[in-house]
Amino acid sequence: MKNLTFEKLREVTGGRLVGAKYDDGREITSIVWDSRVIVPGCLFLCIEGEKADGHDFAQQAVDNGAAGVIAEKKIPGLKAPYILVNSVLKAAQDIATYYRSILGLTVVGVVGSVGKTSTKEMIAAVLRKTYRVGKTKGNYNNQWGVPFTIFGLNERDQVAVIEMGISDFGEMDVLSNIAKPDIVVMTNIGQSHLEFLKSRDGILKAKSEVFNHMNPEGHVILNGDDDKLSTIRNVNGKKPEYYGFGPLSQVTAERIKEHGFEGSEFDVVIRQGGGRMSFRASLPVSGKHMIYNALAAVQVALDLDVPLLGIQDGLKNVSGVEGRNNLIKTDRFTLIDDCYNASPASMQSSIDFLQYAQGRKVAILGDMLELGEDSDKYHFKVGQYVGKTDTDLIICVGEESEKMFMGAKLVTDHRAEYFKKLRDAIEIVPGLLKNGDTILLKASHSMHFDKLLEVLKAL
Repeated sequence: MKNLTFEKLREVTGGRLVGAKYDDGREITSIVWDSRVIVPGCLFLCIEGEKADGHDFAQQAVDNGAAGVIAEKKIPGLKAPYILVNSVLKAAQDIATYYRSILGLTVVGVVGSVGKTSTKEMIAAVLRKTYRVGKTKGNYNNQWGVPFTIFGLNERDQVAVIEMGISDFGEMDVLSNIAKPDIVVMTNIGQSHLEFLKSRDGILKAKSEVFNHMNPEGHVILNGDDDKLSTIRNVNGKKPEYYGFGPLSQVTAERIKEHGFEGSEFDVVIRQGGGRMSFRASLPVSGKHMIYNALAAVQVALDLDVPLLGIQDGLKNVSGVEGRNNLIKTDRFTLIDDCYNASPASMQSSIDFLQYAQGRKVAILGDMLELGEDSDKYHFKVGQYVGKTDTDLIICVGEESEKMFMGAKLVTDHRAEYFKKLRDAIEIVPGLLKNGDTILLKASHSMHFDKLLEVLKAL
């Protein structure tokens, strides 16, 4: 990694270099936190977790080829240089901030309550037609994840698409300071993390911290149909760019033709300077929410001068994301894997997606977490929403989902079942299913619906 010697690490983190006699001045090759994935010349971060303390694996990391470590405790006998700091997390963030500053690339920061990951993937797919692109992998979008996303970039990358997720005030300010985005995309303001942010206005305020450290000459791209985002009319003295279906948006979609699970076609319409141009786009993933994500990607591509043919080709080749409306075909079922996360808005989008299915439709829905004092109300409303659709079997799982079950039972003419514990659902649900079913699995990540998914895949 360019310019990252132990002396530079000491300078950047403000820590103390211990074992300087072992330092040969070489640059580290990478930064890791898992002692099982050590590569020669890497820097190992000693993270103290709930189940294991990385300090206990420092010697093993060095024995396996790590050049040294960053630690919060002294490590007696370690025959390698290490940086002693007060907080390994803060040190990682400081290193990422410095490393981003020397890479000389364009950063696109993707922020919002719902749709960040799919939007990130679409932006990356479109930009790859013109640029070498790095991006957030997996769920690396938080206080630890954003630094590690940046650590994964290199001097050959021209653009980085970085997903930025938060749950409390002040966190986005930290992430913005690390990533210093040149372009900010904000997808929507939903009801996620209400336990800490209290209201949608609180969510807007917290996410708007991303503007604190962005390039003042950069672009702000907002969902113009979101009632909160549409109130933002000036950022750093510049007017935002809007996408969506309403009159506020410069990039919109018309003549939409849905192809069920096979995707959709639509005209991308670009309104600029009183003029208008359009092209026909084909998207291999379905749902209106995916068209929103595609329109955001189009606006980013326009700002970075990607040719229209490149945008068109990029959208056509977008792929599904594991854990987010990802279709899995088995011998018996079509499974919709949406196990990664859940909020009221994303629940409704996934339920709408299920309705594209031909034949019997099954919704297995679990708790939406961090919704605060109105959690019961939101679960009940989602239950009513799915109950009013043509879903043949509704299965609600989790303590908070009892209210979802009650909402569904109140309005549905179809069968609904409730399981307080996931283990009970895993035992009984297979017996409720039929060959040919299309099954949606949707819940907050910590509900561990991936375990149920694996069971259904094996049937």
